[in-house]
Amino acid sequence: MNPHFKSRSGRRWWIRPVNLTRKELGFHDTCFKPLKSTDKEHFFQATRMSVHKFNALLCLLKDKLHRCSRREPINEETRLGITLMYLSQGCCLKFLAWSHKIGLSTVRKIIYETCDAIWNELHTVYVAQPNQSEWRNISERFYIKTGMPHCLGAIDGKHINIVCPRRSGSLFYNYKKTFSIVLMAACDSDYTFTFVDVGAVGSQSDGGIFAKSAFGKMILRRNIVLPPLDHLPGTNKDFQYFFVGDNAFPLKENLMRPYPGCNLSPLKQHYNKKLSSARVYIENAFGILANRWRILHSNIHAAPKNMDKIVLATVVLHNYFMLDRSSGYFTEELVDHSENGAFVPGIWRQTTSQSPTFRISQANRSTAEAFASRDELAEYLFNN
Repeated sequence: MNPHFKSRSGRRWWIRPVNLTRKELGFHDTCFKPLKSTDKEHFFQATRMSVHKFNALLCLLKDKLHRCSRREPINEETRLGITLMYLSQGCCLKFLAWSHKIGLSTVRKIIYETCDAIWNELHTVYVAQPNQSEWRNISERFYIKTGMPHCLGAIDGKHINIVCPRRSGSLFYNYKKTFSIVLMAACDSDYTFTFVDVGAVGSQSDGGIFAKSAFGKMILRRNIVLPPLDHLPGTNKDFQYFFVGDNAFPLKENLMRPYPGCNLSPLKQHYNKKLSSARVYIENAFGILANRWRILHSNIHAAPKNMDKIVLATVVLHNYFMLDRSSGYFTEELVDHSENGAFVPGIWRQTTSQSPTFRISQANRSTAEAFASRDELAEYLFNN
């Protein structure tokens, strides 16, 4: 078919003349492949992974990325490379289209389809809900690292900035006076996400976002299967397992939050400090995520359903690499740590602007049992 043929839909070209040189002059063949074969350091910076991990990921996704067409289809490696560069660098779609000599609508479709494939193929393994044995292992690691017993994870939500979708009015307009969707997540003490929920609109109240999220419903309705009551370390007192969050979340028996106020007793101050040492893990997990996948620091321009695909793809890729510490994706300098007894903030705090977090809700109704559980936990931490 003549590439200059004008279609019935009104398109000027079936293929733009400049794009006919994709094989000879396109970015993938002239830059991406040489990086992959000869410059491992820059390849890692471009994709956030080693060549070995890239090939392994490509093998997992190859069937989902394969396309058939009467014209020669864009191959699976190019599709994955385009998507990873978009996610890791926050590249402009037009720039990717120009450099790869591919149509803008085609690049957009490639990214959305590849993000969808990444989530569908990997999330059942890398973002799977832990079983009771795994919950206990998570709790033990939190206790070793923070001194907080029976802690199953830290939860928080982050606003991901977006370009306001057409005809959406103030639906996505948040309290920070930007447009956003919300990523709700829980993580363990290794900075891997155990639950994620994305898609809530920025204009919703924080309590409403948590209550409507799948994870929030499981917490509030006690539908999540957690380990049964067990002794607190060194005592005969039974205590439930729980998650930790900040003041934006309600106090529940399976969800601990800080004591409010400033002039607190030493017991309450100690409890807040211990809880903060566990809760900071979710801050660092979000920090690593946004530091490695720079698209989360741009204003994502896509339809709402495609925004969800993009964010979920970054989350599952994050876990995919975090579970392999030899991949180079994670280094201790990225997160808060101590050197010679001194606190050193993570690189993500120094090099990236933080996405707005939840604001403190005005009303969080809690039961007397939840208040009693918090007091019992605070007393145990203070005396041990």
